[in-house]
Amino acid sequence: MADATAVRPAGEAEGVGGGRLAPLDRRAFAVAGAVFALLMALSSRYGFHRDELYFLDCARHLQAGYVDQPALAPLLARLSLELFGVSATGLRLFPALAAAGTVLVGALTAREFGGARRPQLLAAVATGTMPVLLGSAHIANTTSYEMLAWAAIALAVVRIGRTGDTRWWLAAGALVGVGAEFNHLAAVFGAVLLAAALLGPARRTTADRRLLAGALLAVLPVLPDLWWQSRHGWAMFEMTRALNAEHGGPGNIVTWIVGQFGMSCLALAALWITGLRYLWRSGRPLWQCLVIAYGVLFVLFAVTTGAQVYYLGGLYVCLLAAGAVARDGTLYADRKRLRGLVAGTAVSTALAAVIVLPVLPPSDVAWTYGVSTNSAESQGWPRLVGTVRQVWSGLPAERRAHAVIFAADYGEAGAVSELGRGAGLPTAVGAQNSDWWWGPGDAHATTVVAIAPGPGHLPGYEARLRRYFRRVRVAATLTGGDVPNIERGGHVYVCTGPRRAWGEIWPELRMYA
Repeated sequence: MADATAVRPAGEAEGVGGGRLAPLDRRAFAVAGAVFALLMALSSRYGFHRDELYFLDCARHLQAGYVDQPALAPLLARLSLELFGVSATGLRLFPALAAAGTVLVGALTAREFGGARRPQLLAAVATGTMPVLLGSAHIANTTSYEMLAWAAIALAVVRIGRTGDTRWWLAAGALVGVGAEFNHLAAVFGAVLLAAALLGPARRTTADRRLLAGALLAVLPVLPDLWWQSRHGWAMFEMTRALNAEHGGPGNIVTWIVGQFGMSCLALAALWITGLRYLWRSGRPLWQCLVIAYGVLFVLFAVTTGAQVYYLGGLYVCLLAAGAVARDGTLYADRKRLRGLVAGTAVSTALAAVIVLPVLPPSDVAWTYGVSTNSAESQGWPRLVGTVRQVWSGLPAERRAHAVIFAADYGEAGAVSELGRGAGLPTAVGAQNSDWWWGPGDAHATTVVAIAPGPGHLPGYEARLRRYFRRVRVAATLTGGDVPNIERGGHVYVCTGPRRAWGEIWPELRMYA
């Protein structure tokens, strides 16, 4: 029997007018399960990513906020430590669950647009094959949770726009608040949506006291983070300026624009473009607010952080779902076109998986580095820890008693602290981001074993160390093998003869990046 939406115009699909929706297609659960199974099957490949090592360090320093993130992702990392110890598979369980949840949200969003089984399944597949989803859910930082939050916020907005039931503003507000406790960008998305709803035609039908109550609910979960920021000089703003200086500017605008076509499976890029047109032509002011939010954030991120092309990733879930509903009839009217789409999706998904997931042999990932750093930045950490251990063990015992291990990069600090924990190494101190706020260790240390990335990432570091120490010698070089990550060509230095007390030098070493 033909699917109902195959003969029904997209704008008249069941449920679009607020009536009964089609049941959720159970095949969406199969797609979500397949994504989860793939991520967990690959979770032990290579090793920890540098971000994950940092998050494990954050998990051992639980607090209400951090320089570069709110508290919930480190809290999940702490739960992983308690349940599984220092385990990449255990740590990556939570982002894999978030990815599976995002796939289901994609199917639910298509259903909310009035889509029956076919568009729901297509939306689930389109979401599950997004390179940004697969790549982010393999790494336990904040991105996979942020994507789920954005997709769920958009789903709530779509439901309000379909039904007019403004009680869903409470759910949307709670989702913004919880999402913002994983990543501050969820608050940016929520603020732009709120402005679009209040300043545009949607205010006549959906702006009521429940919208204001939802806004209040969005603020409540982030109060602890705001309190922490207020007590730490609003570090997140300085961090944002540093990121904008590194990743923004006119030179990265083209990178941003091109990068958006890599957010979804390449063969399905036309789907989200269709979704934008579908939402704008829907005649529903609140659905149009999603297009306005996309446009505003597209321009904002292009100008400020263009190289961070994944910042809009969560919003594409809604756009893909809208496109799946809009194109349902035409896709299935031409079987040849449908077979081509299936084949193209399979090929482009396989290629994307090779780039963003640890599929290749570890020595063969160099060519992927220009597109995704995931694989390369997940290798070499045991070798780095072994090198640092050799240098540390080579120091006389009386010198080690008044020495610290200092890392310029948070990945290095996390590697020494987490992977070197059972190898006789002390906890490292670090200069980058939240590491710096945890202090210099022994403020009276007379020997500092300093680790720095390669000169391409941090040029002139030895000269900088010589400003603070009378004697600086290169004790070891970080080879990195054939993998082109930021550690390759870096060094381990032994620094003695501090020109001032180590604790007095510390305030000058802070680095946000």
